[in-house]
Amino acid sequence: MTKNNYLNIVGLAFRAGKCSTGEETIVKDIQKRKAKLILIANDVGPQTRKKITDKCNSYGVPFIVVADDRDTLSDAIGKSQRVAIAILDEGFAGKLKSLLG
Repeated sequence: MTKNNYLNIVGLAFRAGKCSTGEETIVKDIQKRKAKLILIANDVGPQTRKKITDKCNSYGVPFIVVADDRDTLSDAIGKSQRVAIAILDEGFAGKLKSLLG
């Protein structure tokens, strides 16, 4: 599968309302155990990366640092300047893990 396919899945999940974006919202979703998978852009700042990955590790939420930058990840959901996306649905998360894993 090509990397484009995972971006299509991310777009579908966003349109289905199964994603959250924004650092604070993602951290809250991790703490509430709503997040099933976190996708992080490869050009995220070190503080944001540490904050999100530390939360993921302490709450047992898997995360993937994708090969794409924030612009590519943002384009997939039609928003601008998104460095991380939380997938809130187990089905979408499983599919993304199989494509990116």
